[in-house]
Amino acid sequence: MEIKNKKAYFDYEILKEIEVGIALIGTEVKSVRKGSVDLKDSFVNIKNNEAFVINMYISKYEEGNRFNHDERRTRKLLLHKSEIIKLKDQKSLDGISLIPLKIYLKNGKVKLLLGIGKGKKLHDKRESLKKKTMEREQRNYNF
Repeated sequence: MEIKNKKAYFDYEILKEIEVGIALIGTEVKSVRKGSVDLKDSFVNIKNNEAFVINMYISKYEEGNRFNHDERRTRKLLLHKSEIIKLKDQKSLDGISLIPLKIYLKNGKVKLLLGIGKGKKLHDKRESLKKKTMEREQRNYNF
């Protein structure tokens, strides 16, 4: 089970990827296992030397009744202090953003692939679309 943030690869030029843990409560883990997650508009913020993922949507677990969670709550990322400081330094550079790229299970634990990226301008996005259509046409032509 793997949920990707396809919009991130379109809106950002990903420079580096880091695998991080994420602090979740029980009903959130069950919803992630079921695949009820949306990373589309989420981003990472660093505050008081702690990293948090903001605006990540994890739907409510149907059997969770009163123990259910808030769907868009701020969730803490599990990183070493030195890694957080490095990320903070990189984020202070002009135009650098921290974007969740995908969420997946690894050895029974929920992991988040964090991308360090630079926002694309409009002409870069157009170029990406042209490249994508050229590749698609090339694939269709080869069949």
